[in-house]
Amino acid sequence: MFSHIMIGSNDIDRAQRFYDEVLDVLGAQAGKRFEYDGLQRLSYRHDGNVFVVTEPINGEPATVGNGDTLGFTCSSQEQAQRFHDTAVALGATSIEDEPGVRQTPMGELFLAYVRDPDGHKLCAMYPLESAA
Repeated sequence: MFSHIMIGSNDIDRAQRFYDEVLDVLGAQAGKRFEYDGLQRLSYRHDGNVFVVTEPINGEPATVGNGDTLGFTCSSQEQAQRFHDTAVALGATSIEDEPGVRQTPMGELFLAYVRDPDGHKLCAMYPLESAA
C-alpha cells in the first residue's frame, strides 16, 4: 500500500544519531544520507520498507501531525521494549501508558509509544496472535 513514509526534522544530524540506533534494534542498517534539491535527507530500508527523514521542502520548521503515529512492527515483545528503551535513552519521551500488552480492535498487542526528539509519535508493536 505504501511506497515510503517520510517525516521532517529540524536537525538531520540529531535525527540520524537517533534513528540509526533505534532502527538498528529492528535490524535496519544505518541511514544513507543524501542531498535532494538542496535538502539533507536520510533513507532507511528494511524488509522492503522505506523510511525517510528530511529537512522540510518549504523551508519552514518541521512540525508533527496531531493524530499521526508511525508504527514499527517488532518480532517480539522484547524487541518492542528494546525499541522503546533505546529511543528514550537517545532523547525520546515515553508517552501514553507504559509499554505493555493491550487489548485492541486488532487483537492483543504489545505496544510501546514514544515521541522522537522532533516530537513525532512512534509506536513499537508486536501482535501477540503471531506468537501462537
